[in-house]
Order: sequence, then structure tokens, then C-alpha cells
Amino acid sequence: MNAGIYAVSDLHVAYPENRRIVESLRPHAAGDWLIVAGDVGELFADVTWALTLLSERFAKVIWAPGNHELWTHPQDPVQLRGDARYQALVRRCRDLGVTTPEDSYPVWTGVGGPLLVAPLFVGYDYSFREPGVTSKEQALARAHAAGIVCADEVFLHPDPHPSRDAWCRARVTRTEARLTDCDPAVPKVLVNHYPLVRTPTDILRYPEFAQWCGTELTAGWHRRFHARTVIYGHLHIPRVTWHDGVRFEEVSVGYPREWRPRGHPDSWLRPVLPTPAPV
Repeated sequence: MNAGIYAVSDLHVAYPENRRIVESLRPHAAGDWLIVAGDVGELFADVTWALTLLSERFAKVIWAPGNHELWTHPQDPVQLRGDARYQALVRRCRDLGVTTPEDSYPVWTGVGGPLLVAPLFVGYDYSFREPGVTSKEQALARAHAAGIVCADEVFLHPDPHPSRDAWCRARVTRTEARLTDCDPAVPKVLVNHYPLVRTPTDILRYPEFAQWCGTELTAGWHRRFHARTVIYGHLHIPRVTWHDGVRFEEVSVGYPREWRPRGHPDSWLRPVLPTPAPV
């Protein structure tokens, strides 16, 4: 079997059942790459454990952070906050040989290549709002009234930025500049914890939650930066959608209460290359 690129996200290894899933993940062929699109876990040690295991098995592991890795949970001995926590995770990944959004984007040159794989960290800015909701303040008020409030409001600190949306804007500016410098002739896999367009959030049971799911600032990136595929997680609704002819694939595992009713798939790893057939 030829080597390929596979993807997974939202491993949430604090759950013993999910920890066993991570222990079961193995390459299909020597030389396989693995994309991990965020939410490995909340505790620094849990993230390190999972990425260490996967980096020992796969030829290359590419990680983009989710919101849960960036939490400063009171039970975590590592009490770094905001960007300091993110940078500490980046340093740990580099120790393991794991590619992060701060590293050079790797280019796959195997079957189906060349293909640039770009892990992104851009966050969210409360702009995925319901129709008629015109401000972050109004969106948050509606969410609080409905009792649908993301735990990020307690655990995810934006330090040294004044707000999570300010951190998002800074990350968008930095990431946009890096992607602009990439060779447009090389197609790309864009990897972000959140969907780059708003549409996938339309399926959410609680529309108030969408404001914690991305930013309108990335809405055209799949076209502008010549994406062949966009990989994301966060929503815990694994599926494929198409936007402007570009395949968007959510690769979440999710919480045990979510994946148990769906049953155990043949493989938790979703293929990026070889390119899956259109569905």
C-alpha cells in the first residue's frame, strides 16, 4: 500500500474510551502522515502523551490547536495562559518533531503530490452570529439567556491580548501573510480546528454556539489560497461538505456519548490522500 495522509481531531483523551482510541491509531503504510486538527485534551500532560505516541508511529504528525488545548484548567499543573500556553505547546511539539502552525508548512511529495499541508491557528471572533444579531455583545447576551455558553468563556484566556476576538484578528493577520507567501501553483490542504466558512455550523442544534466556531475573516481562504481540501473539527459532526468545489471534511472523534450511537468506524482516521471519492 502506498503511503498517504490521514486526519483526525477532537480526541478528548481525558475520557478513558477516547484514550483507548488514540492507543489504537496506527498508520496504514510506512510513511503515512497524520493531521491532528485540535482538541487533543485539556491538560498539558495529556496533549503531550497523545502527540508523543502518535509521533512515534507516523512518519510526520501535523498539529493545529483547538480551543481545549488552550484552556488553563484549574486541575492542570501547567497554569500558563493564552499565547504563553500556546507557545509552550509549540515548543513541546518541536521537541517531538510535530509540525505546528509556527513551522514551515510541509509539502507532501508522495502519490497525489505535491501538496502543501498548512496547519492554521486563527481562533474565533464571535462573527458567526445568528441572523439579525449585529454585535458580539448581543450574541453573548442571547447565548447566556439560552444557557448555551462555551466553557472557553471561563478557561480560555487571551493574554496578552485584550480579548479572544483581538487574539483572533492578530492570528488572522499573521496567518494570511504566511499563506500569501506560499507558491500558488502548489495545491494545499488547509487545516484549522474551526471551519473556515460559516455554513457547516448551520447544522448545530443550538445556533447560539456558532459564535465560538470560527471567523468570517477566513470565508474566502479556500479559494484564495488554492485549497484542494479543508480539514477541521470542533463541531463533533464528522461529515463532508463542498464549498466552491472544495472538499471540507470534519474529522472529529468527539465525546463518547456522541460517537457511541454512531458505532465504531472501521478506522477513526479519515483519508486525505489518497483522495476520497466524491460523496
